[in-house]
Amino acid sequence: MQKPTLSIIIPAKNEEESIVPLYYEIMTYVKKLKYSYEIIFIDDGSDDKTFETILSLHKKDQNVKVIRHRGNFGKSIALQSGFDHCRGDIVITMDADLQDNPKEIPNFIEKINEGYDLVSGWKKKRYDPMSKIIPSKLGNWLTRKLTGVKIHDLNCGFKAYKRPVIKGIRLYGELYKFIPVLVAHQNFKITEITISHRPRKYGKSKFGVGRNIKGVLDMLTVVFLAGYVRRPSHFFGTIGIALFTFGFVIGLYITCLRITTGSIQYRQPLLFLGILTMVIGIQLITTGLLAEMIIFFQKNDYTDLISEKIE
Repeated sequence: MQKPTLSIIIPAKNEEESIVPLYYEIMTYVKKLKYSYEIIFIDDGSDDKTFETILSLHKKDQNVKVIRHRGNFGKSIALQSGFDHCRGDIVITMDADLQDNPKEIPNFIEKINEGYDLVSGWKKKRYDPMSKIIPSKLGNWLTRKLTGVKIHDLNCGFKAYKRPVIKGIRLYGELYKFIPVLVAHQNFKITEITISHRPRKYGKSKFGVGRNIKGVLDMLTVVFLAGYVRRPSHFFGTIGIALFTFGFVIGLYITCLRITTGSIQYRQPLLFLGILTMVIGIQLITTGLLAEMIIFFQKNDYTDLISEKIE
């Protein structure tokens, strides 16, 4: 089968009513592009007729592919399944709930053709409940401050990628929310475009409060991965040296008291604090050094980091 130019990846869970109208909307715009294409639906543990609906589309159009998970593993794993099995040079990801408007697909591809590696959608006007909008805005603001990646809507599922980008990321947990951060810190060229957003027509949102807690933890993971994944000693060592220095200063103070006054009777808790922080500091420094040793002795393949090779 001919290798497609365009791959469209659509994770879905319990979206049986949205699948068919979404497919026909996508086809309206994909046909105008005159690109060879594939549409990959990932059924992530649906317990309705989502899989059967996708299967019926596959029988009509062999460019529709179906991946079915044994259960619900989450959006990150669903996207990673799509990335692992897609073949296109340009990859589009979008949600299955009809809130992403397929008319934006040509706009994404236009930006990709301008030379960008990742184009992220920005739902400037959103049709979601405030319980979803407010945490999203706070999370986006905090992530921008911590990472320096100036994207307004990191969590937007409507994105376009060049193929080398998807080869360089591995998703799990809630990391799909921070894809622009992971990509930007690999020095890919990223941008965003304003897209139209639509109210949910069928089904119900999979969003819950628990995802906010998981998202905070994964944001800390992303900050660490983006800044220190290739130099962990800088992270652990900086904290370790600060703690050791603090403890060492306390030790000097206690020593001076002992020499000048002859007694540290009321300073024993402070002495114990100084010893504790020095020990923790040494542990953190050695943790960083051990992590560096592990990285050093790994067989690293930096082929994906090469943007151009001239021989």
